[in-house]
Amino acid sequence: MSAALSPQVLAILPFIFMGALLYTSVGHGGATVYLAILTLAGFAIGPLVTTILVINIVAAGIAFFMFSHAGHLRWRLLLPFVLTSVPMAYVGGRVPMSGRAQSLVLGVSLFLASIRFLFFQSPPRLKVPRSGAAFHIGAPLLGSLLGFLAGATGIGGGIFLSPALIVLGWAEVRETSNVSSAFIVLNSMAGLAARLPRTPLETGLLWPLIVVVITGALLGSFAGARRLPPRILYGLLGTVLLVASIKTML
Repeated sequence: MSAALSPQVLAILPFIFMGALLYTSVGHGGATVYLAILTLAGFAIGPLVTTILVINIVAAGIAFFMFSHAGHLRWRLLLPFVLTSVPMAYVGGRVPMSGRAQSLVLGVSLFLASIRFLFFQSPPRLKVPRSGAAFHIGAPLLGSLLGFLAGATGIGGGIFLSPALIVLGWAEVRETSNVSSAFIVLNSMAGLAARLPRTPLETGLLWPLIVVVITGALLGSFAGARRLPPRILYGLLGTVLLVASIKTML
């Protein structure tokens, strides 16, 4: 049996599948849950960051297609974020963040967001108009910050963007999922380009992961884009954020 299909790898594949299914149902790629699963399984994460970014791109790309095909894409909402986030994701990938304090800050932020979505199905919204200066200035600034965080932490950044879009009142839940999936794909590609020169892909592990991620992403994104009511999507998003917060703090 090859190293890629060792008992250790086979044991994590069902969990990777469930992670892909859950995350893509809300338009995310799942990098945070893949990192958590591999860490708990005893893998060294440093050499696997680029591999995780690749499967993150695959999962979020499928989610982007499914939500876009269902009519939820809003280019005017997406572009102000990605124009600044993508270059900053590359910068963040070149200068990775580290430190316990940063992990705790991010973990607490994600935890608070998860509580909002899990226990308040209609979270408070600031209703900031998308036609005013607050959006045209705030969106690029927020995009640059989230892009840097995405590149530095080795994820796509949708986990940070989704709650911001909903709380600010800039998108409904499925629009948020569609914008987040595109945000994740582009930032993950920038982070991957920054990291590849020093962290090559683990191709032996990549292919079994891609197979289960594609399967989970097809099912999850289809359900999220067309079948599941927004109330359930809020609960799923809260669960995603809670898992991400625990993983980040640990």
